[in-house]
Amino acid sequence: MLKRIVLFLSFLILSTSVYAQKFANTISKEKDSASQPAQLENVKWLAGHWRGEAFGGITEEIWSPPLGGSMMCVFRSIKDNKVSFYELCTIVEENNTLLLRIKHFQPDLKGWEDKDVTVDFPLVKVTDNRLYFDDFTIEKVSPNEINMYVVIQNAGKESEVKFNYKRID
Repeated sequence: MLKRIVLFLSFLILSTSVYAQKFANTISKEKDSASQPAQLENVKWLAGHWRGEAFGGITEEIWSPPLGGSMMCVFRSIKDNKVSFYELCTIVEENNTLLLRIKHFQPDLKGWEDKDVTVDFPLVKVTDNRLYFDDFTIEKVSPNEINMYVVIQNAGKESEVKFNYKRID
């Protein structure tokens, strides 16, 4: 009987989890689960100019300090000495938590998403050195190095991509 109670409680705890982990460094937010409370204070260390390599080329992000309840970022991916795409990103305080939003653009600034559509990553949880958004993790390795892990879909298959950045400002 005690074994059944322990199994039932274990199942109950696991089934009410706010996230699921498919990959080593990212977690997926469970539908209708609440995000962990957080403020931009938790991510202000991200402000700065960052450069790394991914997708066979150079990647670059420039994050502004928090102001007006948001942080903003511009991103570009360069391959064969040409821009392959841009992103405009924000992290905003909303409902006592954080939301990461991204819009993608072709090199000529034509948007990938429809005009009123953004790719949103609600916050799942915060640790001392990581911000876990839904399928998108930002990790502070040191004051001068960060990793970002993103779950992407390619040809119907999901994979986790790592971006390693060094501070250049």
